[in-house]
Amino acid sequence: MIHQNVKTYRYRVGHNNYIIINIYQNASATAEAGNVLASNAVNVRITKQLAKQKKRKR
Repeated sequence: MIHQNVKTYRYRVGHNNYIIINIYQNASATAEAGNVLASNAVNVRITKQLAKQKKRKR
């Protein structure tokens, strides 16, 4: 992985909340002999905080 840039935006339209996640990645691989695989795979996990956890957080 050479470069990774993650930007998140939150929008509220009426009663609905939207999260937009932009992920930009660059990967490269080189080898003098044999096969090389450059992967741009990403794992995204979105969790929802409970109201109790928000109040305790300082």
